[in-house]
Amino acid sequence: MNTILRKSVLGIAGLAFTGGVFAGPVAAHADTPAHAAAGKPVAVASVQGEQSRITLNDEHLANAKAIIAATKKAGLPERAAVISIATSLQESKLENLGHLGDRNDHDSLGLFQQRPSSGWGTPEQITDPEYSTLAFLKGLKQVDGWDTMPLTDAAQTVQVSAYPDAYAQWEKQATDIVNQHWTK
Repeated sequence: MNTILRKSVLGIAGLAFTGGVFAGPVAAHADTPAHAAAGKPVAVASVQGEQSRITLNDEHLANAKAIIAATKKAGLPERAAVISIATSLQESKLENLGHLGDRNDHDSLGLFQQRPSSGWGTPEQITDPEYSTLAFLKGLKQVDGWDTMPLTDAAQTVQVSAYPDAYAQWEKQATDIVNQHWTK
């Protein structure tokens, strides 16, 4: 990796960490009340750039439904589920990744490629869809204005990815999934 790119990535990561956005371990439950508007589609504020889409199989759909259920358990609105699903689509294509050997990004695991070495939890916790979603949502709630900022900015602030704009491409599909499954 060239020096300028490496310094840029490390600088962004340092700013995010210094800003206090580090999710780390999550409590087993959230105490915020649910405030979802039943039957109303989630508005896509401003989809950024070209959109990607994958064909969902049963595993993808089960994981998306688990993310939605965990978002409801955390008492957060549909927008949080959209951001979570878009993030998972980017990080794992909604697959609950175990250790991938040489193809692993460090020790990243699960739907969100969270790392035990970064304090997200144990490998067993991180590969539990509910736990990993609640951990992601805990980080998201620490981002001031997460619910009104562009999806990719909210996701990047939690994830601190080397590809900060990559989350945007999944906003339309994530919104469609949440619109279809939120009230079920």
